[in-house]
Amino acid sequence: MNVDSVSVNNYPFNKVDIALINNDPLVSNSFPVVYILYDPKNMIAYVGESTNVINRMNNHLTHPEKKNLKLVYIISDSSFNKSATLDIESNLIQYLDASGKFKLLNANTGISNHNYYQKDEYFKMFKNIWSKLSFNDIKMKDLLELKNSDFYKFSPYKALSNDQFRSILEILKNYSINSVKSIFINGSSGTGKTILAVYFIKLISTLYNYDLEDLEIEDELLLVELDRFKKKFPKKIKIGLVVPMTSLRSTLKKVFKSTHGLNSNMVIGPTDVVKKEYDFLIIDEAHRLTRRKSIMGYGAFDKVNKELNLYKTEIKSGKSFQDVTKNGNQLDWMMKCSKFQLFFYDSEQSIRPADVRKEDFDKIKSDINSREITLVSQLRSKGNNDYINFIDDLLYSKIKEGSKKYFNQNYELILFDDMSKMIKSLKKCEQKYELSRLMSGYSWPWVSKTEPEKPDAIIDGMELFWNRKSSDWINSTTDTNEMGCIHTVQGYDLNYAGIIFGKEIGYDKKNKKIMIDKDHYHDALGKQGLTNSSELKEYVINIYKTMMFRAIRGTFVYACDKNLREYFKKHIEINKRY
Repeated sequence: MNVDSVSVNNYPFNKVDIALINNDPLVSNSFPVVYILYDPKNMIAYVGESTNVINRMNNHLTHPEKKNLKLVYIISDSSFNKSATLDIESNLIQYLDASGKFKLLNANTGISNHNYYQKDEYFKMFKNIWSKLSFNDIKMKDLLELKNSDFYKFSPYKALSNDQFRSILEILKNYSINSVKSIFINGSSGTGKTILAVYFIKLISTLYNYDLEDLEIEDELLLVELDRFKKKFPKKIKIGLVVPMTSLRSTLKKVFKSTHGLNSNMVIGPTDVVKKEYDFLIIDEAHRLTRRKSIMGYGAFDKVNKELNLYKTEIKSGKSFQDVTKNGNQLDWMMKCSKFQLFFYDSEQSIRPADVRKEDFDKIKSDINSREITLVSQLRSKGNNDYINFIDDLLYSKIKEGSKKYFNQNYELILFDDMSKMIKSLKKCEQKYELSRLMSGYSWPWVSKTEPEKPDAIIDGMELFWNRKSSDWINSTTDTNEMGCIHTVQGYDLNYAGIIFGKEIGYDKKNKKIMIDKDHYHDALGKQGLTNSSELKEYVINIYKTMMFRAIRGTFVYACDKNLREYFKKHIEINKRY
């Protein structure tokens, strides 16, 4: 195979000129080819592959939307086979969508990610193809930059894992034939909950824009379930994606705005659910829904409860008073403002007293009209479930004495005892892979918020600052001296993460357990109203676990507490490489 031999040729797309494509001998001899139909003025495109491309072009010329496209790229090579063309087609769909330049007319079904002979060589060919695409001088971004972008990571054009595909089938089946109202997708960090939420919304939205036969779905099981769903809900449904965290919500709004068939108004905050009646509410990061405790803005919270008749007052000693324990929470809002709900949930990512309690979710789960589906495959971390389980055991002091230190050839977990070396190492990763960020728990007050030049923490002589932006911090900086907090990183993927275990978390050598010092925990709302120290410990450990699960390639660790550092040193390799 010669990866440089691939032909990338441009032709007019209309009934008169379409025959010119036959000038390519591979097309005229029925070789498999990949093609891109596009309109550079309106920035709309469609990607496909076929062994009978002329026939396919004629079909597209009768399609109500595709017939308005103006040009077509024909991509051909004598080494192409069905697996290669499906793979190249899938990569083109994913990277064109991530570019933010084009809205794709493609459905999000059938994205391929299977292994086949010489797959790595065909990706080299794909890089060559990408470099030859100009789209009338529209400059396309580098592949690495696109792959690290939120548009790529949260795109609905994804090849689902077996775990995720099974879940899609179960979701459709339960809503269609089992009279189910609420479905919970349970899964730990990195199991692909947000991706599945976005994929499902795009799938359902596309279902009402096209006939099933136009979706070109090859999987018979998916066709059956989509057909059942459309018969159960024949009219286009009103659907909303609820995202409790402001930063992630802002990111997903941008993704939806750039995706054909979706719009940014579909992504909403919890308080927005009262603005219209929804058929389906998809609630991402549902564990971050809040109750009326330790929050900012009680008035706004009460206003929603009053609108939904969930604001409770009682008469006591001749006077009315508000019984806050009987007021509605944001989980109640979801139930009241929609006919059907799909919750993406992980109780171990609950990090504040304000979060809706696990027992409130459990009440809904126990209802006869509810179902639970569990995602188990680790899709983010290259350390897979071995790494996830190790961190869980580490932070809950469950590792047996004398156990070997953690090692995984696919994932770097390294302990540092010098902050300057950790920062330098993170900078190297940022230069090579990008998306390498520093994070910490709430061990320091946010001094720099009002005094921007004053560092929030000084460790080993290194001046460190809390995140300078609250919204979309991940993409706002490459400064590895900035520390993100849990609210700026939850829901996002990184390539490398540097985690500072601050002064609020230590290790009790006598009892051999993690301990928490609440005096060094500076999230006021995170400990407000807590009287049980074990409850605060649970929240703090959840914060660190969630941050430790952010990175795809590796995690660097620094512990301020000497005893905690010694405990980690027994189980994590100390830095020798950087």
